[in-house]
Amino acid sequence: MNLGQVGILVLDEADRMLDMGFLPDLDRIMRLLPPGRQGLLFSATFSPEIRKLGRTFLRTPVEVEVARANATADTVTQIAYPLEGEAKRRAVVHLVKSRKLNQVIVFSNTKIGCSRLARQLEQDGVRAESIHGNKTQIERMKALDAFKAGTLEVLVATDVAARGLDVAGVPCVINYDLPRNAEDYVHRIGRTGRAGASGEAIALFAPEEERYLQDIEKLINTKIPRGELELPRSVARRRPVGGHHGSPVRHAHEAPLDDFFSRPYEPAVAAPRPEDESRSAVLPARRAVGVLLGGKSS
Repeated sequence: MNLGQVGILVLDEADRMLDMGFLPDLDRIMRLLPPGRQGLLFSATFSPEIRKLGRTFLRTPVEVEVARANATADTVTQIAYPLEGEAKRRAVVHLVKSRKLNQVIVFSNTKIGCSRLARQLEQDGVRAESIHGNKTQIERMKALDAFKAGTLEVLVATDVAARGLDVAGVPCVINYDLPRNAEDYVHRIGRTGRAGASGEAIALFAPEEERYLQDIEKLINTKIPRGELELPRSVARRRPVGGHHGSPVRHAHEAPLDDFFSRPYEPAVAAPRPEDESRSAVLPARRAVGVLLGGKSS
């Protein structure tokens, strides 16, 4: 590829691009571009470190801001509920069902937590699918297409969906886990309240996560109101308490337990290839031979 005639270089989500180890790749691309190019860097958040690093790619840069730095949209209503453990999952079910919400994005910090929550929501009667970095591109696109078509009530995602995902009419974003990086919160809740529409950002935080909430408030220079969420008894609740022979105790009103997560680990055993079987049938059995290897003495 000849990049000698490129006149404009655009880096979207520039803060994450420069912060995730892409710098050597960007340096290589820069060397293939003509010196007289124009460069543009776009992002909703810019830390001083990233701003300083970005200036190495620009000449006499001019900074244009359409909103206050690290600001959240005025069209998004924010609230935080102190919840922990299974109460968080019950809260998601209650919010989706009681408000009849559709196309809700729920953010989880880990890939395994993302998949697990999506499976549990399905068992609770909520149409849900997960999207994270371990899924193939085909699986991600399938989940996104279903979400955009409105056939999914909830899309459980890691921060892979926090940037660049533009779905019109997303009414609500739920932070099931608060992000460790406060700037990611700005990008997450930016999936709702887009193009002038109104939206709601709900944060569910455990006591040990309150420090992350304080970091977020410091970054966006806004106090996020706390609220109390009363969960009805009708919402299914799993109990990890063991019964006879260690089996989980479950009451009649609870959703069935998913035995996928309680199954013991079984390593996959590769099936013998046909050529291996035919080979072993033809070759005679070999007797064991002991070999002693040594080097020359000095």
